[in-house]
Parts: sequence; C-alpha cells; structure tokens
Amino acid sequence: MENTKTLRHDWTKEELLEIYNKPLMELVYEAATVHREWHKADEVQISTLLSVKTGGCPEDCSYCGQAARYHTDIKVQALLPTETVIAHAQKAKDNGSSRFCMAAAWREVRDNNDFDRIIDMVKGVNDLGLEVCCTLGMLTENQAQRLQEAGLYAYNHNLDTSEEYYDEIISTRQFDNRINTINNVRKAGITVCSGGIIGLGETNEDRISMLRTLANMEKHPESVPINALARVKGTPLENNPKVDIWDMVRMIATARIVMPASMVRLSAGRIEMSETEQAWCFMAGANSIFTGERQTLLVTPNPGVSEDMQMLKNLGLKPLVKEKESACKAN
Repeated sequence: MENTKTLRHDWTKEELLEIYNKPLMELVYEAATVHREWHKADEVQISTLLSVKTGGCPEDCSYCGQAARYHTDIKVQALLPTETVIAHAQKAKDNGSSRFCMAAAWREVRDNNDFDRIIDMVKGVNDLGLEVCCTLGMLTENQAQRLQEAGLYAYNHNLDTSEEYYDEIISTRQFDNRINTINNVRKAGITVCSGGIIGLGETNEDRISMLRTLANMEKHPESVPINALARVKGTPLENNPKVDIWDMVRMIATARIVMPASMVRLSAGRIEMSETEQAWCFMAGANSIFTGERQTLLVTPNPGVSEDMQMLKNLGLKPLVKEKESACKAN
C-alpha cells in the first residue's frame, strides 16, 4: 500500500507539537483517516511476548522491576530451555499470534553459550512460520548479523524517552547506545521495533522529541510500541500517577500520522484500560497489541488471549494474518 504514498523524515518539533496538541476529536479523525489510507482498519496484529530470561539486570532503568538493584517481587529466572520456548511459540500461533517476541533481561548480548541458545530459539520459532522478534539489550553488528542469519524478523530496542530526559531515567547507559544498536540491526537487514514509555515524569516536549527521533530516522521503525508506565512496586517510579488515557490516545495518533506505514502497538498499560479506552486507541491508529496465555507482559499484568479476542470481536476487529516474509534475510 505504501508505494503510492510519501513518507516524511524531516519533521520539526513545532510541527509535531502542533499535531499532538490539536483538538482531540480532530486529531483522532486525522489519525483514523491516515490509518485507513495505509492499513486495513479492521485488522490488529496479535503479538506474543515471552520473557525467556527474567530479572537480575545490572541496568538502573527507573521503570523496570527486573533491575537487580531494586527490591521487587519479581523472581529471577534463568534462560528457559529451548523446547519450552518453542512450545510457547506454538501455543501463541494456535491462539492467533503472527509475531512471537523473546525478551532477555540483559544489558547487552554476550558471545557465549546463552546467545547460542537464543540463536537456536530464533531458528525454532522461525520454523513455525511466525515473525520472530527479540529484545536482548545492546547488540554489536556481528551479533545482529548472526540473529539475521538465524531468521530473526524484528529486533525491539525502545528509545524509552527523549534524548534530553534520558539521563533522568537511566544512568547506566546513554541514549546514543540505543541509536547504535538500532543502526546495527538495520545494517543486518532486520526490521526495527522501537518506541517509548509515557508516564516517566517527562513533559509533552519530551514525548514529541522521542517521536521526532523515530520519525526522522532514515527508515521509520516498522513497529512503534507506545507504552504507558507499568508502576512496579520497589522501583523509583512506583508512585508516579497513572497515565491519562487521552495522553495515550494523543501519542498513538501522533505516531500514526507521522509514521503512517508503521505498525503502532498499544503496549504496556492495557491492563488498566477499559475496553472503551482501548477502542479509542484503535480509533487513533493503533493496530497491534501484545497478548498471551500467561496474562503478563514480561513481568507486569496484561489482558489474556480470550479476553483480547472477545474485545476484538466486540469492536468488529480481527487478528491480522499475513505471510511471514523471508525478506528478513534480504536487503
């Protein structure tokens, strides 16, 4: 659908703020119109996210319950057996998922036996005919190449927030580290999944700055997750206020307008949203969600498969079914 349309990569902060601050009904109408020009409005991609290695991360991301330095109720779990992961992927496929994402709480990938096991997991999930996604922390160019050769379709590496606000949230790495990993993923010919989190204490200008970084990349991320902060007890941000639904709608709508070809994913925070509130997000251009049998998104609560399928039915939506491209090994 995108061959006849033009994508912009030169957005100014002022232009994005003007879009974000439009009267809400006008903003949603514009985003819904753009959505229908680039996508089938009744289709939502169902993705499943599995934590294959949980907790014990040396980073200090203020929002994350998996950081070893915070005292949370999250239990550390070693890397899962490959056959266990493949079984979860098969069940996800049976439940309507077209993408399966594996997450490991690592600061960065190391060239060791654990990474070899991840490679085997990627091959196994790829053989099931699913889009395979991983989020493993920072990657070198060579590591990205190995994942691509194993059949990895997408790599998730969120910016989290704006470059200007980044140091307020994380001190154990820099914003440029995120950009470098995304660049390594691109060089390997893997599609990019990158978005951010709202509710960290950032300003609207920070939110716009984050979106501008994504929208002005040479190639837009194929998937843009918009997360509402999941307030985990024991983390520095546990007492932050709940994200307002209209802030989520504005973020999703703005992302849809400036990155029209991308999948915009309504991600963390859905457990605190009513069906009506989620419907507003779909109206604003969201066309992807995470669901799962465990009713968790990594380590925080998330709606389950049956609940999500009933919601889609109520809203006249259906799971996206698409042919898995073998192009992850091309370009």
